Amino acid sequence: MGWLKRKKESEEENPEDDVRIGRSYIDLGVLKGREPGPSNTGGPLVKFAEIDGYRQIPELSNLVYEGNILVLDFTPIANDDLELKRTITELKRVVEDINGDIAGVSQNLLMVTPKGIGIDKKKLKRIERKRF
Repeated sequence: MGWLKRKKESEEENPEDDVRIGRSYIDLGVLKGREPGPSNTGGPLVKFAEIDGYRQIPELSNLVYEGNILVLDFTPIANDDLELKRTITELKRVVEDINGDIAGVSQNLLMVTPKGIGIDKKKLKRIERKRF
């Protein structure tokens, strides 16, 4: 099988060369000095969750109290007007309590931020790219 070649040891040891060679993708997890997963900086994390009812509010509010940013998908309760209104009202109370911010990101997504992180609710117009 001539088409099947074993990688040279130098190629396996130095994944940064993939950038210079122009390979189609790079596995960022194998680059030296980078650990996959959340950063250990101690700062806020962006957490994604699917919310399916009012009963999840205490757990989610604890995450915001800890300083995390939440992106919540409320698709499971989007058709239940009463549950949706009750859930959003309680999330607004949590945000008021901690001086955070809340905004709809898309049709079924909400973003909740802790104190010190605001959400600009104006949509940006098309941004022209600078060509180098």
